[in-house]
Amino acid sequence: MEMRTCLGRLQRLFCLSTQLNAIEAMTRDLELPNDVLQKVSAKLLDEFNKGLGKETHKSAEVKMFMTYVRDVPNGSESGTFLALDLGGTNFRVLLIDIDGDRFSMQNEIYAIPQEIMLGTGAELFEHIADCLSKFMDKYKVKDKKLPLGFTFSFPCRQEGLTKARLVQWTKGFKCSGVENEDVVQLLREAIKKRRDINIDVMAVVNDTTGTLMSCAHKNKQCRLGLIVGTGTNACYMEKLENVELWDGDQNEPRQVIINTEWGAFGDHGSLEFVRTRYDKEIDSASLNPGKQLFEKMISGMYMGELVRRVLVHLAEENLMFSSKLSEKMKTPYLFKTKYISQIESDPRGVYEEAHSVMVKMDMVGTDDDCESLKLICARVSSRAAHLVSAAVATILNKMKRPHTTVGVDGSVYRFHPRFHALMEAKIAELANPQYKFDLMLSEDGSGRGAALVAAVAVRTKKQKAT
Repeated sequence: MEMRTCLGRLQRLFCLSTQLNAIEAMTRDLELPNDVLQKVSAKLLDEFNKGLGKETHKSAEVKMFMTYVRDVPNGSESGTFLALDLGGTNFRVLLIDIDGDRFSMQNEIYAIPQEIMLGTGAELFEHIADCLSKFMDKYKVKDKKLPLGFTFSFPCRQEGLTKARLVQWTKGFKCSGVENEDVVQLLREAIKKRRDINIDVMAVVNDTTGTLMSCAHKNKQCRLGLIVGTGTNACYMEKLENVELWDGDQNEPRQVIINTEWGAFGDHGSLEFVRTRYDKEIDSASLNPGKQLFEKMISGMYMGELVRRVLVHLAEENLMFSSKLSEKMKTPYLFKTKYISQIESDPRGVYEEAHSVMVKMDMVGTDDDCESLKLICARVSSRAAHLVSAAVATILNKMKRPHTTVGVDGSVYRFHPRFHALMEAKIAELANPQYKFDLMLSEDGSGRGAALVAAVAVRTKKQKAT
């Protein structure tokens, strides 16, 4: 009897080992060794230089847009400012009092209904203006003319500190009449139409610039802003001599923040050597096929769907869930990216969160299935962290600063239990060791940062007037 029990255990362990080995082999293309990441970095650097070049900008995958933000806070900024932070299905309005290094903040979150996300641009900006009016009424500042910093976290071609044309919608937005238009002008028109609020738009920035500015307010070494959330993007402070398209003044400081828009890296084919069948499936079924390919390998909008597609494929190969898939598991985007963070928070050999997620997905699975699920989640999230790390290392090597603080925001970085540690280790491996760095989590970055850009703009305006 004991012999049979031992044989049964050995047989089960052999089956488990065979199953895990097969799954490990089938998902190995999600692992990117350093030589592959260095190739990614070299290709990205080439795209950075193309984006900064006058003759090559038009054909570059990564557009390297100028933000016209020339300086970080120096501690002398003061006043009351509004900030509007639009970058997803919700947006925030903030009222911020700044006095040097000190600040106080009040904010409200407003939803953008699906019908407005897919409606007209006029409807979107009228909805935003309506919420601005309600906010100013609530905080009793409707009678004041306040400077506003506008965070608009979509790919824009900036033509000045207060002029930015939307290049293309991302993150599920499809509002008509906005692409190629100046979003500040559209906001101003919607505000003017109301006639009940008086707002002075001082600057338009994206969330990466907001994150950089917010972190620089606390840490004077911050010169790189990074987002790893619903989407991914980065900005950094570049020397003017490297920006061939610069059309502003040549005064000091001879630098400008560059919004890389690296989510589009790979759109002309430079990432085909690392894209898997799952990346290609996600792209072809997306709202914007052929676009934002780097983002689709990394960001929170797609990570959960990547895992779901791998799981479906493995189940169809009879390697998981006894080949039985629920309707939820068969439905695109129902496996949420937050589930990856949950599953990976379980200690080794513990499957409490994994089973909990499977219940949410109407799935029945064994501990063996949970172990495979953890492996797949880890491979997808590690690949995302390593791709971001290669891109950050590219910028650090390009800037050649002795020490740079990287300001980071976004739900994936903030909530995934291993993302920070994965990035810290991989950047150290890929960046030149003489360029030290640290990663700083941004607090209320993109909104507070927009107000700080407005504050620096007001400070600069005053300095020029005296």
